[in-house]
This record gives sequence, structure tokens and C-alpha cells, in this order.
Amino acid sequence: MAASTIVVPVSGLYAGVNKDWLEQYSEEIIDPDRVIVDAHHHLWDRSGARYLFDEVLEDVGSGHNILSTVYVDCRSMYRANGAEHFRSVGEVEFANGVAAMSAGGGYGQTQICAGIVGHADLRLGMEVKPVLEALVQAGQGRFRGIRQVSAWDKDPQVITPMASRPRGLLLDKKFRSGFQYLAPLGLSFDAFLFHPQIPELSDLARAFPETRIVLDHIGGPLGLGSYASRRDENFVQWKKAIQTLALSPNVWVKLGGLGMKMAGFDFHLREKPPSSSQLASAWRPYIETCIEAFGSERSMFESNFPPDKGTCSYGVLWNAFKRISGGYSETEKTNLFSKAGCDFYRLNPSAQ
Repeated sequence: MAASTIVVPVSGLYAGVNKDWLEQYSEEIIDPDRVIVDAHHHLWDRSGARYLFDEVLEDVGSGHNILSTVYVDCRSMYRANGAEHFRSVGEVEFANGVAAMSAGGGYGQTQICAGIVGHADLRLGMEVKPVLEALVQAGQGRFRGIRQVSAWDKDPQVITPMASRPRGLLLDKKFRSGFQYLAPLGLSFDAFLFHPQIPELSDLARAFPETRIVLDHIGGPLGLGSYASRRDENFVQWKKAIQTLALSPNVWVKLGGLGMKMAGFDFHLREKPPSSSQLASAWRPYIETCIEAFGSERSMFESNFPPDKGTCSYGVLWNAFKRISGGYSETEKTNLFSKAGCDFYRLNPSAQ
């Protein structure tokens, strides 16, 4: 595996991206005219792992009709200097710069980073308000909300740099003292956690019914470490938690993230990349459970690229989603692929 083929570092949660491996398989695009809003992706350049404007343009230009995308916090391009709590403003400035490049129309029809989700440490309490205001200003009309990762597990094989957050963050009084400032500023909250923590998010959602929350990556069903040999048991626990969470009308769900290693699938270890049919077969029970619980109006597909690119190409991923949703009505498909994302992130109505 040549070093030049790796664009994402190997993590405990997701596999490295081998472009040569991905290029061994391709498919004809299914339903190429269907409008898609990619509700979750990242951009970064770290330790030789590059996924920036050129790379995302290549992916969204692979044949699907991607009208716009939502950029989500990944600790990218923070400011190197200044007050610590304001350094995350640099990430929003960066994402907004990419959005401005895309908005000019010179790089194709897709509006990259049409919505931006950044980061602020809500444990600052009342002191987080000026940070939130600075993020809003930096987004120049594109900033939509906060993601503060709360993923935690007692299993050391699950804990990674992305999963070393304090236990019980969503229940923490200091965190909630800052969380209360989101709704008054018109901001939403992206929740990235693991499936045993979903009840904590349910508690948060009930405590703040006026704040719109979206569950990233269908709630992070785990299939690593001590969870690896318990898929059926894990699924039952995850499904029950999803059904309870969906009872809160202020919570939505992102359908994706199953291409990461944390879900326990082994597609990234196979000789050749998976087909969209193979992915659809593996992912269908999770995605259909979410749609049944939340309804299509509160469910949105996401690429979660580049992390999910360790499993499949952009074209194959969206083909898999189209196969899974093949039996849904046209209205439901519109919700899942574009309208729900537009509604939650307040994107241009023309994307619907």
C-alpha cells in the first residue's frame, strides 16, 4: 500500500482510505437525477491525510446529484493562537472560506459547506455565549450549530482520541448550563456518542425540548472490542434506545456512519471493496429501524466522508442508500435524501 494512497489516517473508529483498493470496483449510478443534500462530511489536512476542497469535489462529482453539503466539526484548522476557547472559530472561518469558493459556481453545481457545524465547549456555562456569537459571525450566515463529542466507553479497545471524552458529559450540569444558550441563538446540536449512551441523549432532549438535536451516525452502534461478538444483543439494546429517543420531537437522526470500523463490519478488510447491494444488506436493519422510529421527516442520509471512505467510494455509498430506500414513497425519498437535511439545517429551499 503506497503512502500516496492514504488520505485518512487509521483510527480505532474508522479505517484508512486506500484509493487503489477503492478503484478496483465501481458501479453505474442509480437514480442519478435524485437531489441529494449530504448532511454530514468533514475536511482536513493532518499528518499527511488530506481531504480538502479538491478531494470532496472529486467525490461529489462522481455521478450523484449532490446539491449541497453540511460541514461538521472535526477539530480542523483551529486557530494557532489567541484565547483557547475561541480557537475553534478558525474551523468555521476555514469551512466558510471553502463555502465561498463553492458558492461562486466555478467548481460545479454543488454548494459545498452550505451549512456549517462547529465546536464550542458548552461546559463553559455562561462564558460560552461570546464563543457561540463569534462562531455565528465567522459563519457569515452559514453557521448552524455545535457538535461536542460525548462518545465514551469503559472498554479500552473502544476508547480512542475521538472517544476519550468525559463519562456522562450530556448529563453534566456545567455542560447543560452552556447548552441552554443554543436555542436562543437559533443553534442546533449534533450528538456523536456510542449506543449505550443514547439514553443520556434522551434525557438531554427532554430537558431542552426547544433545542433541535440531531443524532449522528445512527447513534454509534458498537461492534468493536467486547461488543464484537454480541451483534444481536447490541442491536436489541440499540433499537430500544432509538425508539425511546425518537419520542422526543426535537430530535432527528443521521443515517450513515456504518462505514466506520466502530460498527463492526469487515468490508474494509476484504480483498475487494463491497458492492452497494452488499452494503445495503448489512446496513438495512439499522437504517430502516431509524426511519420507522423517527419518520422520514426527521431522518437524513449522510456520507460521513472521509471516515466512511475506508469502506466504499462515494458513488457506491449513495447507491447503497438508494437501494435501501427503494421501497419508500417518493415523498419519503425526498425527505430522506434532501428535505430533512434542508429543514434541520435551514438550507436553501431550492435544495428540496
